[in-house]
Amino acid sequence: MNAPEDSGTGGPFHQRRRLLAMGLFGAGALALPPRPAAAAAEDGISHTAESIHQEPLIAASRHRIYQALTHADQFERLTQFSAAIKEMALGHAPARIEARAGGAFALFGGFITGRVIELVADALIVQAWRPGDWSPGVYSIARFQLMEQGTETRIVFDHTGFPLGEAGHLAEGWNSNYWDPLRKLLA
Repeated sequence: MNAPEDSGTGGPFHQRRRLLAMGLFGAGALALPPRPAAAAAEDGISHTAESIHQEPLIAASRHRIYQALTHADQFERLTQFSAAIKEMALGHAPARIEARAGGAFALFGGFITGRVIELVADALIVQAWRPGDWSPGVYSIARFQLMEQGTETRIVFDHTGFPLGEAGHLAEGWNSNYWDPLRKLLA
């Protein structure tokens, strides 16, 4: 006797075969031992990474925000509205920003340093970014995407690759040293 023909249209034979395969796969999956936690660490994949995603809305054009974040003289004016200014000595080093891919920057009296990775005028700033109290050679990535929203600009901001346990402190720092000062400077 020949097996019933299955045209792939979901006939009874096809449905029984699919159910049987799903049952066997499901039972097999249940029989597999769980991977020990140590094995997860051996694969080199971090399952404990933190990141920051913020979307502040600033009542200014993309151009004005881009200029404030990429021109040293304007960034220096921004720092006058930041919480960090209270902690910095009055004779601190002025901001330095080389607004080009590969250019270096030093902000907040040289406490924040890094390199510009990518710039798209009035639209995108990507930086390798670090504060001076991190271990040597440790950099994070700060990405500022400027999105026009009527007469305002939404900064779609992502900060990744920083040491574990720093997220709370850094998230507050972005608010008190970047977003609030930008609002005050550009009001």
